[in-house]
Amino acid sequence: MGLEVERVGEHDFVGRNERGAEVRLGRKGAEGAFSPAELLQVATAGCAAVTAEHLITRRVGDDSKFRVDVSADRREGASELDAVHVRFDVDVSGLGQDEQKALADAVDRAIEKLCTVSRTLKKGIPVTEEFPTA
Repeated sequence: MGLEVERVGEHDFVGRNERGAEVRLGRKGAEGAFSPAELLQVATAGCAAVTAEHLITRRVGDDSKFRVDVSADRREGASELDAVHVRFDVDVSGLGQDEQKALADAVDRAIEKLCTVSRTLKKGIPVTEEFPTA
């Protein structure tokens, strides 16, 4: 099966993977659903979080909680994002200034090297569509 998106109602879609996970998609502002552009941003933040998790927990503590906020620049009426901004919210007060800087640098390097989503966005790739014809 891989990945799929199925229309389940007017402006209402469900994305699924073969492991049984589901996510609701709809137009911007649809109750209980992500817009596709929001999902792209969440994927960027999620990839950064997954990539940085071990680095953060190893230095801050195995039980440390952190959040990754994400936003995007988008021109009024544009059908594209101009930039995506990811910001880590993690309590590093138990680390010295040098340790905080070393952690921030390690997280940046890991994301630059390993985060598939942000690396793909920065690279820019072709996207193809197929539609059945008679």
